[in-house]
Amino acid sequence: MRIFDSHAHYLDSSFDEDRDALLENLFSADVCGIIEAATTAESSQKAIELAHRFPHLYATVGIHPEQAAEAADGDLDILRRLTADEKVVAIGEIGLDYHYEEYCPRDLQELWFRRQLELANKLDLPVVIHDREAHEDTVALLKEYKPRGVVHCFSGSVETAKEVLKLGMYIGIGGVVTFKNARKLVEVAAMVPKDRLLLETDAPYLAPVPHRGHRCDSSMIRFTAETIADIRGISTEEVLRLGVNNACALYGISL
Repeated sequence: MRIFDSHAHYLDSSFDEDRDALLENLFSADVCGIIEAATTAESSQKAIELAHRFPHLYATVGIHPEQAAEAADGDLDILRRLTADEKVVAIGEIGLDYHYEEYCPRDLQELWFRRQLELANKLDLPVVIHDREAHEDTVALLKEYKPRGVVHCFSGSVETAKEVLKLGMYIGIGGVVTFKNARKLVEVAAMVPKDRLLLETDAPYLAPVPHRGHRCDSSMIRFTAETIADIRGISTEEVLRLGVNNACALYGISL
């Protein structure tokens, strides 16, 4: 069974002691692809450097809404320059986060979200969207800019998912779907069209049951896939196959 993790953060400090060894083990086992999602201009450069060390690891470049308050105007030019690297497959992780507004006010989050949506459209790159407790404003901006891409770690309702899908975007589902209180996400997982479903971990966060509360890594996608398979009445192998095919389609990757 091949696994494609469409969203992870292996630059996180929790991987400092075993990052390379872990990635080597993952790629020598069932993992055939990983997208390393950046959150700042600095981490964008580091994501590219990490991607160049592993043939099947790819990078996004972008400024996360929680980091937008520390971003400088020149960072947009840095992101634009970094997109020329062959390992860069998307602009992300970008979006809105109203849960942690103390990190960055809404108007500044929106400013950087707009700047990066414009950049993605100019460069014809997909976007990786972060949307936490900001569904209405996120969907409104996606309707305005109409980018290609994915709403990662989807947390909205079926109704919100339908709005995202109407725009031709993908829905990223991770370990949260295995949680007991994941009623809305279970409903979303049941209705997402086969060609719009992405699998992810958000590693090291949100490890699925039975590993909830522990450090997550890409191998744990199998538990997410098993849950989605049960929800949809198909095999785990089919869910994993969809995850691989859809990630390759969105990001223009050939395995």
